[in-house]
Amino acid sequence: MDQALRRSLKESKTHGDERLPFGTYWYQFGPGEHVVDCHWHEEAEFFYCLEGETLFQVDTDYFVVRAGEAVFIDGGDIHAAHAHGEQGCSFFTLVFGTNMLSSAYYDAVQENLILPLQERKATFPRHISGKHDYGQPLLQHLAAIMDSCEARAPGYEGSVKGHLYLMLSELAVRGQLCNRAATTGNDSFKIERLKKVIHYIQQNYDQQIRLSELAALIPMSEGQLCRFFKSMTRQTPMDYINSYRIRQAVELLREPDRKISDIALEVGYDNISYFIRVFRKAMNCSPSEFRKKWFESIEA
Repeated sequence: MDQALRRSLKESKTHGDERLPFGTYWYQFGPGEHVVDCHWHEEAEFFYCLEGETLFQVDTDYFVVRAGEAVFIDGGDIHAAHAHGEQGCSFFTLVFGTNMLSSAYYDAVQENLILPLQERKATFPRHISGKHDYGQPLLQHLAAIMDSCEARAPGYEGSVKGHLYLMLSELAVRGQLCNRAATTGNDSFKIERLKKVIHYIQQNYDQQIRLSELAALIPMSEGQLCRFFKSMTRQTPMDYINSYRIRQAVELLREPDRKISDIALEVGYDNISYFIRVFRKAMNCSPSEFRKKWFESIEA
């Protein structure tokens, strides 16, 4: 099975809600693939690399994450990732609302650990590796969280929360919680500009989007926009639009009654041949081949 299809079939989701405010995901990607397109969300996230290497972006920082290392992403941070090296990568992520750690009333835990985390004044280190003295204990907690979420034994939800509390507590004892409450003015300005463009694309991907529309949002010339967007995301605006559209198409193709021509229109392509060409480039198979393999996999 090709890597792009495996990526879609490998995904395992637990959607968070008020009773279970976290989601768990497992992914596998081939060499050079976009692991995570540039995006952000209100929840915090741990990204735990299991195999290979990943070039990670958080806001304006880039760094390589290797197997056995992890990344923490504060809620609201723009982030993206790409497989790095020749072997591709696989990883586990935990996406959670920090409110799930809040106390029922304002106690010392809320004051000294949770509120500073939510305000980014005392949060987890960004890149977690065994090279740091705090790294190995945190990675062990993440591995335990992953094992609990995979097994889903009774009470595993408490295990997830318990390990997160212990991670915060152990970092507090060591004095190694990080203050990321303030970013430089220039970085903050660039991030907000990028968010505006990405938000517009995500709200209007089903329609024709012109570079001039995106450039007017910031505002910049079309040439400046292309250079700015690529410097921030390593993708051109059109590459990002196509990637986002194909991700939406993949979800719709899992619905057996949807016609492929209707899906193409729904995600912003009025030319079915062009849609198939873009889909094949991204997924290494046609939409109909993807749908066939998807249903064969769930029936097996």
